[in-house]
Amino acid sequence: MLLELFPYLSALLIEEVERRPDRVVFRARVRAATAVCGCGESSARVHGRYIRSLRDAAAGGLGVVIELCVRRFRCENPVCSAVTFAEQIAGLTTPHSRYTPLMRGMLAQIGLALAGRAGARLAAAMGITVGRDTLLRLVRAVPDPDVGEVEVLGVDDFAFRKGRHYGTVLIDMATHRPIHLYDGREGEDLAAWLRGHPEVKVICRDRSSGYGEGARVGAPQAQQVADRYHLWANLGQAVEKTVNAHRSHLAEPLAAAEDGAGHLDAAPEVVQPSKELKIVTRLREQHAAAHELWAQGMSKAAIGRKLGLHQATVRKLVNARSADDVVAKSLQRAHIVDPYVGYLHQRWNEGIRNAAQLHREIQQLGYPGGELAVQRHLRRYRTGRGHAPAGGPKPPSVREVTSWIMTHPEHLRDGDADKLHRLRERDPELDRLTGHVRKFAVMMTARHGDRLKEWIVGVEHDTLAPLAGFARNLRRDFDAGLVPEEWTPVRVVMRRVSG
Repeated sequence: MLLELFPYLSALLIEEVERRPDRVVFRARVRAATAVCGCGESSARVHGRYIRSLRDAAAGGLGVVIELCVRRFRCENPVCSAVTFAEQIAGLTTPHSRYTPLMRGMLAQIGLALAGRAGARLAAAMGITVGRDTLLRLVRAVPDPDVGEVEVLGVDDFAFRKGRHYGTVLIDMATHRPIHLYDGREGEDLAAWLRGHPEVKVICRDRSSGYGEGARVGAPQAQQVADRYHLWANLGQAVEKTVNAHRSHLAEPLAAAEDGAGHLDAAPEVVQPSKELKIVTRLREQHAAAHELWAQGMSKAAIGRKLGLHQATVRKLVNARSADDVVAKSLQRAHIVDPYVGYLHQRWNEGIRNAAQLHREIQQLGYPGGELAVQRHLRRYRTGRGHAPAGGPKPPSVREVTSWIMTHPEHLRDGDADKLHRLRERDPELDRLTGHVRKFAVMMTARHGDRLKEWIVGVEHDTLAPLAGFARNLRRDFDAGLVPEEWTPVRVVMRRVSG
């Protein structure tokens, strides 16, 4: 039985077995009197001997070491370039390796599953001492699997360093396995890869023009389709921009807040407007300076150099219609005390000034933070800078409203669904936005590609500029064949991408 599992045992003569605290050592030599050179010539002329230490898979929690007496032979083939050669045992030794094939394969699998440090810890628990760098070297030495024929190809980018350095990953959509990586997001590299794979029939990609041109040049026979993730992600970006433009409408009217809460808390004894945050003041000044320089005809790059700002920041400032659009994110930044401001305000007016006591009270209401945050909030009342909180609950953030609009109505929580319903009643444009999004969702999930042109026309004639921009880009993709009218290829690809 052992000979069937380990054929190399028949070629060895075990001379001694030594058990040590952490390992078992087998001392052995080869039975055969001859060995075969790499040229195929057999030789019996022994040139010398040496001890070769091989590490094998652990047994019973102990490491296994085979100390093999290896002979070096002289090759008797006069035309062979190797004068001498060391004997090799099939299944046990490989040239220049200190691991048996079984051990090497096991460590490679551990490295593939857990990488360096975690793999080294697991190997130690199994009785194998190995360093993390050795595991990584074994992983790098694993040959790449054969790509084979790829009929449906997925193309997307990934970040080596977000915002700075990107690469491209190619995926076989039939197996969901990556098959190639390359640095950068250039279409020429994609075209070069596709020329070597003429069997590609469908290319599922994001909607960037670079990949589109590379796919067109490298695989003109393939059908290009937009995958569901990127379509939905681009739609979400347009929805967020639209909601951001209607930020002032997100807060509920004072009357509605009174009806929901029953009454408004009384104002504190000292009522003064709170001092504007430094970051808000700085953003307003930068917005004014950027628009002034832009009106003078300066480029965005020149504005960035003059103001000492990154080009992306300059672009954000110039594209914002008002300073409020820029500072909104900072003003809406949530604080851990925000849900309990009303209670703290009420208790302050009742004469409770002890921060430790108030901290204990709101802890019973579910407050997860520390006492220091409560002290900082109450400090504005102690120094005469206190102000009454705005009537009603804190308005939802732009991202919260965007998530409500982008979520299936049946999956919304009752409270969020009610808030969205009231918001749609207050703002007709957000009501139309929600309707457009839900029509697109139904069209995409049910594969009603015949409704796409009608949806694009309806959005383009609406006053929602960001959503209209998304629709225009869809029309461009539609005219280029990226989104076919019947969406038949898309049906196959989108199911796999979403899986």
